Amino acid sequence: MPISLRERLLQEIVTRLTPLAQAEGAQIKRSPTVPTGRESSPALLIFPEAESIAQRANDRIERHLIVRVVALARETETEAAESIADRLQVAVHAALFADPGFGGLCLALQELDCDWDIEDADATAAAIPSRYQITYRTLVHDLTAQG
Repeated sequence: MPISLRERLLQEIVTRLTPLAQAEGAQIKRSPTVPTGRESSPALLIFPEAESIAQRANDRIERHLIVRVVALARETETEAAESIADRLQVAVHAALFADPGFGGLCLALQELDCDWDIEDADATAAAIPSRYQITYRTLVHDLTAQG
């Protein structure tokens, strides 16, 4: 059974980010349902947040998919958590914008915002979530077909 264009885009994000996560010694998780523990840090967490319909024209629908990518890190003996998370986020941004059309799967990629969350628990933890909007088209009657 074919998969939706939305799912193909999400899989492409994971595919693009996996090598950079591995290069940084980070895990990559898509839509984790439990908190990421100390032993799983650093990590890149990918969350599809929402999708809206921007416009309809004849048999085509333009869609806006919002995806949040969180760079999560904990302080080490040699590096601050914020520096590790920032390095991950820089690599994520470069990987996503290396081909903003996702090989022709989408019309546009846009960065929406970025936030910082620093916590001082047993070791300082930093989370830097960035949100991106992916604009793509499907046919009205088929989520698997580009419009």
